[in-house]
Amino acid sequence: MFLEGQPAPNFSLQGSDAKTHTLKDYAGRILVLFFYPRDNTPGCTAEAVGFAKLQPLFEQLGAVLVGVSKDSLKSHAKFSADFKLPFTLLSDPDASVMKAYGAYGEKQQYGKTTIGSIRSTVVISPDGMVIKHWPKIPKASEHPDKVLDFFKMLAKGR
Repeated sequence: MFLEGQPAPNFSLQGSDAKTHTLKDYAGRILVLFFYPRDNTPGCTAEAVGFAKLQPLFEQLGAVLVGVSKDSLKSHAKFSADFKLPFTLLSDPDASVMKAYGAYGEKQQYGKTTIGSIRSTVVISPDGMVIKHWPKIPKASEHPDKVLDFFKMLAKGR
């Protein structure tokens, strides 16, 4: 799935902040949606903690970070509290939004083809267009830095 240059798929999901979030809520701001398989697993924790550490820099560059997984709001609340995550986590229990963004489907895991959540990230412009899509993340712990590098490159171009 190639999303860059296309309008971002709309969504309406419950967040760890007890609010419903839609794409329209982020109009006028840059949104980083990072999709991850599961709360409290090693790779997902490394990625979320990495984004949390860099969040002030993303804010300075005008970006809002939001995580999305199939996990329940209860799971998200525990994950956020355990690791002091400063951003909202959205619950997509039926994976409908994840599917729309190419973050759920066939993947290779331990040499087997399975169906499930695909770690990926999408950057959405203030006008709702996808400006960057990482469809697969090979190293979760290194990914937040790569996203920040993309933002630094964007900032230089302004």
